[in-house]
Amino acid sequence: MALMHSLRQARFRRVDRLRKSKDFQRLSRFGERRRNGPLVVLTAPARTGRSCLGLTVSRRVGKAVVRNRVKRQIREWFRTSRCCLGEPLDIVVIARPGAGELEGLLLRRRLSELFPC
Repeated sequence: MALMHSLRQARFRRVDRLRKSKDFQRLSRFGERRRNGPLVVLTAPARTGRSCLGLTVSRRVGKAVVRNRVKRQIREWFRTSRCCLGEPLDIVVIARPGAGELEGLLLRRRLSELFPC
């Protein structure tokens, strides 16, 4: 029972996503920018009191299958790592060309290097 409760808390729900254009624009203008290889991360203090994630993966990363895989891996990293972020942050991850060639573990490692716990 305790395992089911902890899995439910770690889900990536709709409230954990940045979906509005104005949120992406706010992070683009005022957020802190970090880069590690083909990944660019924009961060700013969260407006809602909880960490939220936004994704930008263009067609230059690869075909739909590749883009969806990259997005799944980034969401998985966020889902498992948000407890280590400390203060609540709004995060936008921009996948540049070359992100599709990264193995899943390497992609998550590159993201983790940008957020030292």
